[in-house]
Order: sequence, then C-alpha cells, then structure tokens
Amino acid sequence: MADLIDGKKISQDIKDEVRDKVTWLKEKKNIEVSLAVILVGNDPASTVYVNNKKKACEYTGIKSVSYELPEETTEEELLSLIDKLNEDKTINGILVQLPLPKHINEDSVIKRISPDKDVDGFHPESVGRLSIGERGFVSCTPAGVIQLLKRSHVEISGAECIVVGRSNIVGKPMAMLLIRENGTVTVCHSKTKDLREVTKRADILVVAIGKPEFIDASYVKEGAVVIDVGIHRKEDKKLCGDVLFNSVSKVASQITPVPGGVGPMTIAMLMNNCYEAAEMQNGIEAI
Repeated sequence: MADLIDGKKISQDIKDEVRDKVTWLKEKKNIEVSLAVILVGNDPASTVYVNNKKKACEYTGIKSVSYELPEETTEEELLSLIDKLNEDKTINGILVQLPLPKHINEDSVIKRISPDKDVDGFHPESVGRLSIGERGFVSCTPAGVIQLLKRSHVEISGAECIVVGRSNIVGKPMAMLLIRENGTVTVCHSKTKDLREVTKRADILVVAIGKPEFIDASYVKEGAVVIDVGIHRKEDKKLCGDVLFNSVSKVASQITPVPGGVGPMTIAMLMNNCYEAAEMQNGIEAI
C-alpha cells in the first residue's frame, strides 16, 4: 500500500515559512507584501477560491486588496484597473480570478498584467523565463507539485517522469520544472498512442488529464510515485481526482490523495510567489 503524500501538512509548512519571511521583510526592511485580487462576477466556485486566498493572505501576513467587480464589467474597464495596479508601487502581486465572463478575453487580461507582478505565472514572459531557466514566477500548481516531491524525499534527478496532460497552466510548466530538476520527461495527451504502455515506464507519474478516475493500476509501474492534479465532484457529491485511488494506491510507492494532496499546495505557492515578488521588486536577494 502506497504512503500518502500529505499536501495539507506540506502546504502548512510552506505558509509558515512564508509568514516568517513576510514578517522579516516588514520588520527589517519596512516593506509590506501586498496582493491585489480581482473577481469579476459571482461564480460560486471562484468566490470560494478567492475567499481561500484571502484567508491565506491573512495567515501569512500578506495584505490582500480586493476588487469585486460586477458581471457586466467591460474588458476595457478591467484592463484599465490592471494598468492602475501595474503602476501602484504598493501592490506586489496581481491576481485575476479565472474563468472570466465570456465577453472578456482571458488572454488579453493575462498579457496585460506586468510580468513583475504576475504571481499566477501565466504571462507569456513568465513562461519564457521558466523555459530558459531564468528567475520568474511559475504557475502555482506545478510549482506545488515540485515541492510535494522534494519534501517527500522523491529523487527527481535521473527519474523517468511522465506528465499526462499538456495544458498551459499545468502540463507544460510541469514538464519544464521536471526538466529543470534533471528528470527525463515525456508529456502525454489525447493523441498519445498506447498511453498505458507509456505511463507504465514512469518512476514519477503526474496526472492532469481532466478525466475523473481515468488512471487505474494498469497504467502504473510497481513502486511509482503518483501525483494526482485532477479534482472532480462525483454524483454522490464526493471529490475524486484523475486517478482511481483505491486501485493505484495498491501498486504505487507514494501517492497524493484527493482532496488533501495537490490542492492545498496551489494557494501556498501563490503566497510564496507574492513574497518573491516583493523581494524582486525591492532588489532583495532571496532568503
């Protein structure tokens, strides 16, 4: 039976570390870390996510500046607000909660956020910095996966790493981060032939395919480390991931549960990105 990788505990450790660094920055440098969070409309899931981010800010000592805009907000109005926040030296990070209403172009909004305040790590310049190994912001979910692996003493260097999914938010940056850690990386997707044969090679299998409980034990090599990025609500209202947990946990050596695995890491890494934004904007060496 696989050992559980406890995302709740590891994310708490990271938030505690961020809180210590935020306190140090305020006490030693008189710099307050701040995050602007923009929510357009009243999507229930987005509202929950934004509230969770506010709670994490409060815990870590990061000042949260909230902008809750009506559904009918125009793209021009939203872009104008982002321009204002880009220029505001008291704001270190800008986060626009996705998805946006259909009349607003998400790509235009993402590209308008200054790369120096792009704590979500979605701006093309942030992605470019990641791809060439420069310091910059990394999408929070894949960054969280790397921390889960490292803090669970999983050896990435030299490992056969298979990523199932090629999204801009998870799959692609996940592959680049694993390469940065000297993993040997294969990315699978809907056009991959013999998916089961590919995934069974993995020492580390990261699943972000967006299909509930799709990966069962037949896809997994004995002793592999399995990271489940998916999250879905079943008909019985219970949450599940992209991995059939009861099946895969019998063959994996370590596995993340859903909930309580990757999910908590995303907000923890967002807090860390906010701190790093304040560091970089003020010319402070990483501590």
